Amino acid sequence: MNNSDAVCKAKNALREYAGARRRFAHRMTGPGAGVRAADHFLANVPVVPGAIVSGYWPIREEFDVMPILRRIASAGYICALPYIDKKRHVLVFRAWRPGVEMIRGPFQIPEPTAEAAVVRPTILLTPLLAYDSAGFRLGYGGGYYDGALACLRAAGGPVMAIGMAFAEQMVEHVPHGDMDEKLDWIVTERSAMPFGAARDAASDDISSEDIMDDKDDA
Repeated sequence: MNNSDAVCKAKNALREYAGARRRFAHRMTGPGAGVRAADHFLANVPVVPGAIVSGYWPIREEFDVMPILRRIASAGYICALPYIDKKRHVLVFRAWRPGVEMIRGPFQIPEPTAEAAVVRPTILLTPLLAYDSAGFRLGYGGGYYDGALACLRAAGGPVMAIGMAFAEQMVEHVPHGDMDEKLDWIVTERSAMPFGAARDAASDDISSEDIMDDKDDA
């Protein structure tokens, strides 16, 4: 067994446990977790002028990022949601705003229609099953977010990966290999924590106070 196979096996072994832990956290934390996380996000993560923020439409026990997207959109920022281009096996990001027309995607997840503009996000909110203190995330195994982040980072320009999770989803170690992209931040219902360069730059980041003043969590 090579290293890549070992990492894959370790991830699969962790997913069942991590999924159960997320389901428990979802039940225990309640519907207000997304609103509390939005407060932590907007008070800590630098959202610079012109930022394009991509989220995701939460399903099952995924962490709810819609309070963040609604407040970002109400402040005039461009938001986006992903859809899967199955032919190319990649994520594509289409512009979204509250009230826009949506369709059901291949996995019955709502997504913007083909008429919505394709955009390049500079902040990418990512779902996950588990995360660790080094900034690694455990995804679902499709590699879509790691691939999207790798392409965005390779293209140059600013891009931040923000893991969105319940605090209880933190584990001691997430198995990872060369193809796994690290997070810049993790945001939960309890806090916002930067990793690596984002941690070093946090004290110099631009404030999001203007967004914090516009609280539209409906």
